Amino acid sequence: MSGFSTSDPLFAVEPFGRRAQRFALVAAVHLALLWGAMELATRPEVRLAAQEIMVRLIEAPPAAPEMVPPEPAPPRPQPVRRTAPVEVPQPVLTAAPEAPAPASTFAVAPQPPAPPVVEVAPPAPPVVTAARFDADYLSNPKPVYPVASRRLGEEGRVLLRVKVSPGGTPATVEVKQSCGFPRLDAAAKAAVELWRFVPARRGDEAIESWVSVPVIFSLQAS
Repeated sequence: MSGFSTSDPLFAVEPFGRRAQRFALVAAVHLALLWGAMELATRPEVRLAAQEIMVRLIEAPPAAPEMVPPEPAPPRPQPVRRTAPVEVPQPVLTAAPEAPAPASTFAVAPQPPAPPVVEVAPPAPPVVTAARFDADYLSNPKPVYPVASRRLGEEGRVLLRVKVSPGGTPATVEVKQSCGFPRLDAAAKAAVELWRFVPARRGDEAIESWVSVPVIFSLQAS
């Protein structure tokens, strides 16, 4: 006993009665646990639970999950160094002097004079000339003075109306105004029916027309 110190509390000397009580308490606890285990073992539901536990223990352990390497930690954001703003001088805007506008150099040309108004006269109708019977070149004979009319002293003026053809011949001879003596009217008509005429013209074209021919019977002139 030379190596131990009596001042150690684990080896302090306890009274015998207290040690006996503690031993009895420990023994009672063990007996209670043993009785409880035997009681549980006799129950069927406990046996089934124990079998299930044994089966589960015998089953192969599940495969270990694959170890996923941890993602690298994101880099720490570097502190932004704030620098004092550099004042940039604002550009000075200067307006260029406006150039003077060029003087107007255009000129208005004088208006040309209006062309003269030419009045176009309608074409003049062609000139119509009447038929003639007194031309010298015709050589028309004078009417024959009837002998009976001379003896009886018949005289007067007969006016004939003659239609002259484009060829200059009398187409129709009519007594327009009688002298009052049929013999003189017939003598005048018979003479004019043998005459030649200058036909009437419309421009350069010979046309048919009517003309009046007076025939005078006078005893003094004969």
